[in-house]
Amino acid sequence: MDIIITPTRLSGAITPPPSKSQAHRLLIAACLAGGEERVSNVAESQDIAATKACMVALKGPGRGLPLLPCGESGSTLRFLIPVALALKGGGVFTGRGRLMERPQEPYFEIFREKGIFYEQKDGMLTVRGALTPGEYALRGDISSQFVTGLLYALSLLKGPSEIRLTTPLESAGYVDMTLDALARFGVEVRYDGERAFHVPGGQRYLPADCTVEPDWSQAGFWYAARGIGNAVETVGMNLHSAQGDRVLETWAAALSQPGEVVLDLSGSPDLAPPIAAWCALREGQVTRLVNASRLRIKESDRLSAIASELGKLGADVDEGADNLTIRGVSTLRGGEADSHNDHRIAMMAAIAATRADGPVTLRGAEAVRKSYPNFWEDYAALGGVFTVAE
Repeated sequence: MDIIITPTRLSGAITPPPSKSQAHRLLIAACLAGGEERVSNVAESQDIAATKACMVALKGPGRGLPLLPCGESGSTLRFLIPVALALKGGGVFTGRGRLMERPQEPYFEIFREKGIFYEQKDGMLTVRGALTPGEYALRGDISSQFVTGLLYALSLLKGPSEIRLTTPLESAGYVDMTLDALARFGVEVRYDGERAFHVPGGQRYLPADCTVEPDWSQAGFWYAARGIGNAVETVGMNLHSAQGDRVLETWAAALSQPGEVVLDLSGSPDLAPPIAAWCALREGQVTRLVNASRLRIKESDRLSAIASELGKLGADVDEGADNLTIRGVSTLRGGEADSHNDHRIAMMAAIAATRADGPVTLRGAEAVRKSYPNFWEDYAALGGVFTVAE
């Protein structure tokens, strides 16, 4: 779906949708405890639907390897590869878009060491074998999602296990969210705060009632809207959340002051698109977004997509190998932008369009369904104006 956005200032109060990251974690734990219905305030995005469908397949009866449709959800795929091994002796994972291009080598290194079969071809990943208690050496600098997947699975095994990180852990806040979810369902993990996770064996997931919090990564778009001159107030956020993207509150304070700002994206890469839109309109100020190489392996190459699409609208953005340098301008211009089939790029363009001099045609606006299905309704409720292109 292509839309034409008429630049209009937004105003009003908005509560972002429930956290997709937290919902994945709580739903998996709840299903392992036998009751996903006890998790409330879950937004039915495409990614969450994928996790639900896969958990139904993993908890259901039947012999043979289950078929696990992950859609475009990297969280679903990486969280459930070890869980499938623990519950069913493996599974056949399918995906769409760029999902199967995203790296799984940290798991493959383990599989080769442990004698677990894996094969990736024709858009499918097949894993088969026994996940056994013991020590698991794992890189921490590619994605924290591998740590999360192993934590869920190792707690189901009969004996104790240890995850030993061979490189520093990036996006540690996401692992904190995992540990919080596990604790809510009675699962114990001892983390030394640096390189080792100790997981006792023989544990059971216990039923619990949980409510998913509003999403700090999605709040980034509304914070950015306010930062560039829209009278938008973001409400309902938990300032003490386990979500690592709550760093947004600190970043917002820094960006609201004059002067050069350097933001380290290694722990919160999902904030890059909204923050970039904000920085593009910090008139006369320079912002550097650094340690962002993992943005290249998201739904799109987000470093390239951010630079390209904001650049088309008149922003001054220089793309580096793992960074962006943004020099703020006073206003953007109309024209065309493409979502790259990436939900966060689509929302970035929508926020940036509020400060354009002319209409912005956004290609692939439906990409928001992946994580924020009601984004365009919320945008309109705040006064945003757009029409579907003929």
